[in-house]
Amino acid sequence: MSKTIYANWGGHNVKLTWILSDTLPDITKVTSVHGYCFYQGKVLLVHVKGRGFDIPGGHVEQGESPEQAFHREAYEEGYVKGELRYLGMIEVSHEDNPLYQPGGKYPLVGYQLFYRMDIDQSLPFQRENESTSRIWVEPEEIAYVMNDHELSLLVLEEALKRG
Repeated sequence: MSKTIYANWGGHNVKLTWILSDTLPDITKVTSVHGYCFYQGKVLLVHVKGRGFDIPGGHVEQGESPEQAFHREAYEEGYVKGELRYLGMIEVSHEDNPLYQPGGKYPLVGYQLFYRMDIDQSLPFQRENESTSRIWVEPEEIAYVMNDHELSLLVLEEALKRG
């Protein structure tokens, strides 16, 4: 199953395609990792400066696997730990983006990987990193709290199926 949309990211026309897959893409083209984290039937959302409430996630750092990166991001942003299951990816294509800069920070076609985390440790929230707060939201309320593109709800549907 896949679905494609176009999104405006800071003036850039970006083509986004959700790809449900059990296999990872070329790791050198993975730009970020994200995930829905579940605890006692609710989903963790974190308030990150400049993004509003969103699911935890971020860039893969040098020397990290995607799984290590998501564990780090979930801890840094939400102070949670748990077991991961890979869900799929969003292909981020700049092929139709006239503002794309070859050789810049992002590849012409890159990938954001998505996970489901079943939280087994919810630690005290410290505000030591970029998150200012965390909330626990019923899955059916996510669309009213998180302001993101429609593919994020497809990822949520997949995460709920794998619960």
